[in-house]
Amino acid sequence: MAMSEPLQRLSEALDVERQALVEHDVQALIRATGAKLEALRALEAALPVGQNAKLEELAERNRANGVLLARRRREVNWALRQLGRSEESSAYDAKGQSNTMHTRRPLAVA
Repeated sequence: MAMSEPLQRLSEALDVERQALVEHDVQALIRATGAKLEALRALEAALPVGQNAKLEELAERNRANGVLLARRRREVNWALRQLGRSEESSAYDAKGQSNTMHTRRPLAVA
């Protein structure tokens, strides 16, 4: 059975997304994410019938891309910490209130 057009677009967007992640190409990643979201909206509007196996395959590819994206993010955060920079991270105190923690490390000491 042939793939529906939205499924084909989603498949292509996932391929481009993975390639962008592997090549560290931020602009291509942004474009691929946009294309993926458009394909998902089209699929939500008209769910394909009898394509369960293909949907499962695409969902697994999306999860794999998510794992790769999380790995890239950890690498960037590690590099930032080594350079003395860090992202602000939110945390909760004992009362359950959200606080923002700031941690910095100087790059050099004079």
